[in-house]
Amino acid sequence: MAETLRDFWARIRDRTAAHVQNVDWPDVDVASYIAGLRAGQTPARARPQIRFSHVITAPVIYSLIIPFVILDLFVSLYQAICFRAYGIPRVARGDYIVMDRHRLAHLNLPQKINCAYCAYANGLIAYVGEIAARTEAYWCPVKHAARMAGVHDHYQFFMEYGDTRGFVEKREASRDRLSGAGGSAGAGGRSKADPRPAKGSAAAQADDDVDLG
Repeated sequence: MAETLRDFWARIRDRTAAHVQNVDWPDVDVASYIAGLRAGQTPARARPQIRFSHVITAPVIYSLIIPFVILDLFVSLYQAICFRAYGIPRVARGDYIVMDRHRLAHLNLPQKINCAYCAYANGLIAYVGEIAARTEAYWCPVKHAARMAGVHDHYQFFMEYGDTRGFVEKREASRDRLSGAGGSAGAGGRSKADPRPAKGSAAAQADDDVDLG
């Protein structure tokens, strides 16, 4: 019986080693990992190296979950009420907050928790950023005088700083463009936010007639 069990676990280790050999893990010494498996050693992922600096800073990092959750609740409530009133397509929370890295087999439990926390925090910030960007495009689509880093996708359509001609009309045009941000299709199967002319339209035909040679 003991021999049978040893043979069974030996086959499992060999199959696992063969699988690991086909996986591209740049941060893992695959040869050592495979040799350890075949020698019956515990995988490295089960023996996390704990640093003192990580332990003492963990409460600081994870304390941010409280303001993150509060921000998530308030911003989601804001867009649920105000975006509906303004006619702005609501931002899909699931498109920004994605939880999937906890299913990676080579991560131990603390690493999976860390990855889940990072996914939530960064996804939430991106989600809130898009809600704020659509709000700005609705109320104040005006570029800043100074150059900015990390501008959102709507910023390129904002009117120039100091442009006093037709502010109201341009703001309404920004709102009309924003109304297609949720992907609703207009003529020719394009979304209302797509600046390209619809296929078959006069503008599209004029573009086709331009001599690029």
